Amino acid sequence: MKSKSFGYMLIVMASIIIILAGIKSASAIIVPFLLSLFIAIILSPAYNFLQKKLFLPSAIALLVVVVVFITCLGAIATLIGNSIHSFSANIDTYTQQLDSYYIVVSAFLKDYGISIPTQEISSFFNTKQTMLFISSMVKSMSSLFTNGFVILLSVVFMLLETKSFDTKIAMLENSDAQEHIGKIIAKIKEYMMLKALISLVTAVIVWIALVSIGADYPFLWAVLAFLFNFIPNIGSIIAAIPAVLVTLVQLGSGYALVVALLYIAINVIIGSIIEPRVMGKGLGLSTLVVFLSLLFWGWLLGMVGMLLSIPLTIMFKIVLHENKNTRWISTLLGS
Repeated sequence: MKSKSFGYMLIVMASIIIILAGIKSASAIIVPFLLSLFIAIILSPAYNFLQKKLFLPSAIALLVVVVVFITCLGAIATLIGNSIHSFSANIDTYTQQLDSYYIVVSAFLKDYGISIPTQEISSFFNTKQTMLFISSMVKSMSSLFTNGFVILLSVVFMLLETKSFDTKIAMLENSDAQEHIGKIIAKIKEYMMLKALISLVTAVIVWIALVSIGADYPFLWAVLAFLFNFIPNIGSIIAAIPAVLVTLVQLGSGYALVVALLYIAINVIIGSIIEPRVMGKGLGLSTLVVFLSLLFWGWLLGMVGMLLSIPLTIMFKIVLHENKNTRWISTLLGS
């Protein structure tokens, strides 16, 4: 009996490895599909509202949603593109100013008897490489929608499918399966909508604060704050690094400290107080799971996988929680 169970476990593990290898090799197809899926989930309430509340035909409601989405996306892409071009052009200037700050800090500490191995730290912490890494990270954010036409078509078809999909679920003969699938879809939609709304509020706060102090590229850092807010616990910290560094070299250490405190306040107030109350503690993930999911989905699907790592893990957690046999795994993943 034990040998049979052991053989079964080996077959399951081998199957998982084969599936993961297949997903990784097909990431060029899967990544646009996942982006389309999450965009469709976020846009579906607006599409349903136009149909059910304003009584617009499905074709007109879809046209309105798609036109508004393309307009907003085009405006955002234009602003991000201009910011990235300006940021890349000023990398050398930012590098020189960061080096000068490093020299000042080294001299200050030396006056108090604290000696810093300048050459060793400089070789380890290359300021130009740091700024180039920030630039490449920002550019990779802008390349999320490289397959824009494919993603747009997928979103259109997914939105058209929402109405018939609900009908298909209602036609299921198995009432338990019908209830099970309905709960999973409802929870995933609720999570994605609330998370997108909270991320938007976070981005607006960051944008207003950075504009008020006169920091460079406030819209760019607001977009990064929106995207990385989907990563709890450490997302705000990652999004804060480029904003704080650029503010440091542009406006000085005082304003950089203000920006750092702003991101800390956002992380504490929104991430630790407001978000758990709005979304419910049941959808939380432990910090270890957040970190491991970043590594796993980033390895599997690249940068897009890192951004979608938490929504994907939350989706799996919801599916596992709705099944009595796998609920214990959902509990282990939780906070």
